[in-house]
Amino acid sequence: MLAQHTIPCILMRGGTSKGPFFYAKDLPEEIIQRDKVLLAAVGSPDKRQIDGVGGAHSLTSKVGIVDVCTNGKADLTFLFAQLQPEKDTVDTAPNCGNMLAGVVPFALERGLIKAQGETTTVKVLTLNTDMVSEIEVQTPGGQITYEGDARIDGVPGTSAPIKINFLDVAGSVCGSLLPTGNQIDEFEVEGLGTLQATCIDNGMPMVLVRAADVNRTAYESVADLNQDVELKAIIEDLRLKAARKMGLGDVSSKNYPKMCLLNKPLQGGAIHTRCYIPHTCHDAIGVLAAVTVATACVLPETVASQLTQADRESDLMSIEHPSGEFSVELSLNPENKTEVLSAALLRTARPLMRGDLYIPFSALK
Repeated sequence: MLAQHTIPCILMRGGTSKGPFFYAKDLPEEIIQRDKVLLAAVGSPDKRQIDGVGGAHSLTSKVGIVDVCTNGKADLTFLFAQLQPEKDTVDTAPNCGNMLAGVVPFALERGLIKAQGETTTVKVLTLNTDMVSEIEVQTPGGQITYEGDARIDGVPGTSAPIKINFLDVAGSVCGSLLPTGNQIDEFEVEGLGTLQATCIDNGMPMVLVRAADVNRTAYESVADLNQDVELKAIIEDLRLKAARKMGLGDVSSKNYPKMCLLNKPLQGGAIHTRCYIPHTCHDAIGVLAAVTVATACVLPETVASQLTQADRESDLMSIEHPSGEFSVELSLNPENKTEVLSAALLRTARPLMRGDLYIPFSALK
């Protein structure tokens, strides 16, 4: 008799995130049982995640679950799960564009789909928010390659490009692009008074704030912001109040909406950011967070558009973050330049390890 339960797994880097990927049929169907397995897999709750494959950080405490799509909407389905080092939660409400970059490579590695030629384009349905995206990977000679010249900030070296085109992501979680119905809302925040914010969801529910309005610059280092207890309290107070107005209810135990401080760009981009996920300042910016911020830049009379230095008629928005920049290509309605039809971007991914993940039998009880 085996001492532990084993599950086939590929540990993958997707964009600037990392975590185990599973074929859906290798996991328990029952959600409570499945979540116990995922918590055991990454080693949560434990700040070091010493008894699992998690990386002791929210960006490396993520899980991808992939299956063949049978409803006709896409070729593959993807369920993203966000775990936390010190919590016993498994959150499948938000999206993750970084982990999404690993879906097609995983499916090719596991034989769930076949390569189409020199490049392979696959439609993926993200089950978290019913979002469909087209993902193109490089498959020269019918084999996926991870070698290439594509570089993304936050990841060392270069890799083969993975192109992601998000289709109709407005209101992914909230149901509408501007869930409060306003470009700017005002909130009474403890210790600060009235604070203006833009509440927006174009792939990721976010609350955008001018850094100057919280007496910061958004140019501070990530380390300094993570030690700024006063600012964190302000941001969390705003997050909880804004979430209710966005129709998200009590989000005290949820990972969304994400919070973002904004200022004018420093390096020729459209805007400068410091994002929180949701309580820790991000070393970069999430894929869908970048899409949502870029969208706010092109919408009139948002806190972002007031700081944007790029031409709002342009389709390309460069979003500056602590590790560099993230370019988002927006496809706008030619008859209504404030309507975003789709958003395309570049990511990279690669498998790091493949084998059987050992799960204690106690996790299955």
